[in-house]
Amino acid sequence: MCKKANKIISIEIDKNLYNLAKSKFYDEKNLTLEYGDGFKSNHSFTIFISNLPYSKSRKSIEWLLQKNFSRAVIMVQKEFADKLLSSKNHTAISILTNYGFQLKIIMDVKKSNFYPVPKVDSVVIFLTQKKIVSKTIISTVNRMFSYRRKTLQNVLKQFGINSTSKERLDDLSGDEIIKIAKKIIRN
Repeated sequence: MCKKANKIISIEIDKNLYNLAKSKFYDEKNLTLEYGDGFKSNHSFTIFISNLPYSKSRKSIEWLLQKNFSRAVIMVQKEFADKLLSSKNHTAISILTNYGFQLKIIMDVKKSNFYPVPKVDSVVIFLTQKKIVSKTIISTVNRMFSYRRKTLQNVLKQFGINSTSKERLDDLSGDEIIKIAKKIIRN
């Protein structure tokens, strides 16, 4: 990447990997290596490339949704990517991801490619930003999905809005859910 990009900022939370990268790439003039949590960084970026911690995939996607950038290439657990791409049984994170990004899987990564071998397969996904998603939209959609088994009438009641709709969130499209979230925020 150093040969292709004008500037790279790499942030590594694992001290051993940080030290290894520092010793290996010390002479790369366009590379800035930092030790720390990249999700606490205030750096702006155009392209985001990461092997996300699988335990923080959802939190990472929600963080990315709020950033202004062009595209991202990230590796995630295959099961998580399937959840993001599911047209049935949608979840809050799949609704938010499809609202903020255009998403496609660009390659499968088998667990046998790692040492030690993990229990799960991975995929590399490509995200193109469609729009920045506010923290308010994210938290509202997440809160709506905490009532996903209730009727829309009962969900909206939790937000102080009267409705007679007997539909459930699972019956609605992602666009309809986002529209309702915006209505809740305006209320």
